Amino acid sequence: MRNAIRAATGRFEREFEASFTKEELQAICVALEVDESGRPSTTRMRRLIRAQIGVAESLEAADDSTFRKADLQAISDAVGASSES
Repeated sequence: MRNAIRAATGRFEREFEASFTKEELQAICVALEVDESGRPSTTRMRRLIRAQIGVAESLEAADDSTFRKADLQAISDAVGASSES
């Protein structure tokens, strides 16, 4: 599923299972039209993404840990990634 999200946001697919890099999180933020100036930290970008896709009620309530399967599915749906991966 991560590779489908990477492809949908213009990033390259990886041959092995890996968490998103800071650049990949930034690409997801751009795809979701998250308005954040500068280069926020990876934990802040995770929180911004969760708040934007509706997994969390607000930025303050959002978890900043790595994405779980339900988070990945919601991100995939939000960026229009193929769910076949």
